[in-house]
Amino acid sequence: MSGPKLKITPAVPVNVDNLCAAFISRKAKIGVIGLGYVGLPLACAICDKNFTAVGFDVDAGKIDKLNRGLSYIGNIHNDKISAFVKGGKFKPTSKFDELSGMDAIIMCVPTPLDRNREPDMTYIVNTTKTIAAHLRPGQLIILESTTYPGTTRDVVRPILENATGLKSGTDFFLAFSPEREDPGNPDYHTSIIPKVIGGDGAAALKLAQTMYDQFLTKTVAVSSAETAEAVKLTENIFRSVNIALVNELKVIYDAMGVDIWEVIEAAKTKPFGYMPFYPGPGLGGHCIPIDPFYLTWKAREFNITTRFIELAGEINIAMPAYVVGKLAEALDQKFAKPLNGARILLIGMAYKKNVADIRESPAFAVMDLLKRRKAEIIFHDPYVDVIPPTREHAEFTGLKSTALTPELVKAQDAVMIITNHDNIDYAMIARHARLAVDTRNALSSVADRSNIVKA
Repeated sequence: MSGPKLKITPAVPVNVDNLCAAFISRKAKIGVIGLGYVGLPLACAICDKNFTAVGFDVDAGKIDKLNRGLSYIGNIHNDKISAFVKGGKFKPTSKFDELSGMDAIIMCVPTPLDRNREPDMTYIVNTTKTIAAHLRPGQLIILESTTYPGTTRDVVRPILENATGLKSGTDFFLAFSPEREDPGNPDYHTSIIPKVIGGDGAAALKLAQTMYDQFLTKTVAVSSAETAEAVKLTENIFRSVNIALVNELKVIYDAMGVDIWEVIEAAKTKPFGYMPFYPGPGLGGHCIPIDPFYLTWKAREFNITTRFIELAGEINIAMPAYVVGKLAEALDQKFAKPLNGARILLIGMAYKKNVADIRESPAFAVMDLLKRRKAEIIFHDPYVDVIPPTREHAEFTGLKSTALTPELVKAQDAVMIITNHDNIDYAMIARHARLAVDTRNALSSVADRSNIVKA
């Protein structure tokens, strides 16, 4: 990506109705920056409705694969990508100078936390600077990356305006529309998930809603970009807090000899006033472990302490240590064996079942804790053949999944189920494991539980 180059003076006023008409007629070109778990499904949804989409990414490997008709996301098939590319509907590229030819540009870039668990806005800032270098009058710019309320107005807009001399709402149009992807969920895909949209002004909202209406089933307009930004945070904080609640209940009920999974199954028979959430070894994915801290950080600007959110974060962050503690206790009680030197097989590296997505997976925290206690660790994951480079756990890069066989299971001191993929032979694990530590209730149907410990 390159930085801004010059200031632009619009020659004529922008006609909003003409741009709306271009969206309705499918003549508008739509650019998507960031072709990951959000951007690539979005680009496919756009192409599905006969638009021309240009996908931008700095990762040359991704661009090469896409241009060869290959997908790197499990629920997007090669034949779909191949058809779009060959038909001229989808153009993957690393040439950002083509941004000037787009009628709409959608940013789908990462918003991680830094080492101090504060928002890392590097991707948004650098991407916005790149857009500014190629911005022209009449373009619609939309941010989809999860962030704190005020980012679109206070971060994105000043960069675009100061670099170009153009003004939001008259020369170009700016909106925020949070992504709502759920990787691996067969029931909900991009096209049918309602889309919340907030604009920097009425014209931006009209344009963004008109565009999304052409390739999504439903759009939901809100009063401002800040409201739309808050909607996404609220959705993920809701999940984070409720998962923390059941994780805390798991610890309490375990001490009392009560099975939290049985409690939840019974509680969810109530037809009103209850929604089931499930415990686990920790939180994973790009959203729930990260997004709540964008709000806690922003709240400090207003001298507000977000005790509820931070407590939920503390509970969820503590879960990897809790399940490792349960493993150590079980090894000691059953075999009088310490973790030091114990052979441990982890089932699942992905953060959730039936996907290859390892972002923020609690498996990494579990591996790190086991490594510190000098356990011998291997893993099996049918979706993760090899661990790719990660920002937080570079030491595990290149580790390969081990084939799951009865002989392998028998040779381990313990098997710990981190991710409950559907295509795992859990009956075989239960039959051959000396000790099986189940953090996902994957072995609930096993009758003989003499070698099974829930964690």
